[in-house]
Amino acid sequence: MNLIWRNLLLMTALSASTFGALGETARSATSIPDLSGMWAHQSIPGLEPLASGPTAVRNRARREGGIADNRRLVGDYTNPILKPEAAETVRRYGQMSLTGFGYPTPRNQCWPGGVPFVLPTNGLQIFQQTGRITIIYAVDHQVRRVRMNAQHPAQLTPSWYGDSVGHYDGDTLVIDTVGVKIGPFAMIDWYGTPHSPALHVVERYRLLDYEAAKDGLERDARENYGPRNPESAIEPYNMDPNYRGKYLQLSITVEDRGVFTTPWSATVTYGRPLGEWLENVCADNPRKYGTEQDAQVPTAEMADF
Repeated sequence: MNLIWRNLLLMTALSASTFGALGETARSATSIPDLSGMWAHQSIPGLEPLASGPTAVRNRARREGGIADNRRLVGDYTNPILKPEAAETVRRYGQMSLTGFGYPTPRNQCWPGGVPFVLPTNGLQIFQQTGRITIIYAVDHQVRRVRMNAQHPAQLTPSWYGDSVGHYDGDTLVIDTVGVKIGPFAMIDWYGTPHSPALHVVERYRLLDYEAAKDGLERDARENYGPRNPESAIEPYNMDPNYRGKYLQLSITVEDRGVFTTPWSATVTYGRPLGEWLENVCADNPRKYGTEQDAQVPTAEMADF
């Protein structure tokens, strides 16, 4: 079953909540931006470092012309946002990559990605509802639920994607997340940057015209690896190269006093997908999934539902 059919079933299940949106006032209906639908971010690892200011860890490995070489993930451990222990962790993972060993990440070990690791996933679909937003990520069908116009509970139990609350600030969707659980492969990005229980992530989503989105797309092209043939429908997450409608840009701010010297920011710029999304389940094929060992797929002695 492909992802479109899975999501149609999910839309049916969510319909009761969606119909409640019809009761909103005309003012609310016109002020809330329509971010719904399927969006594609075709590059990996995905975060788009800013041109200046505290920003995401970059790849020290470069191809000819200064473009990031994503065949080797060597995080820049000299980035001043990193505290010494975190810098050493990033350096150690980079050394592993240089020796040709694919180190474990949540993605290649089939574990929940967490926030912000999951954010630049190649594709996502947003469902806007009254009181809640649901986000489905194409890789492994990871799901996040955002409670709108709510507060974080005083007593918070950490979870894989944390506790996310959102609100609209004009034309921008703002999501605030805390309480992200630390799993065995927990990291901020593909370079192994760690996080602590103090992790706090703020996401800001807004629609941009193509001209305004070009800066993010160009930073993405310098720092990440995209498909060799952007017009190939074989790559299901490819961004339509001829699309000139609205783009979705996510600006994230990450704060973690246990790991970083200062809050830092980066972007992820999404367009519309070129073709149909296929079902993608990492755990269906855990052998040699980018590492020298089989993926350590999560297991449980009993169902959690």
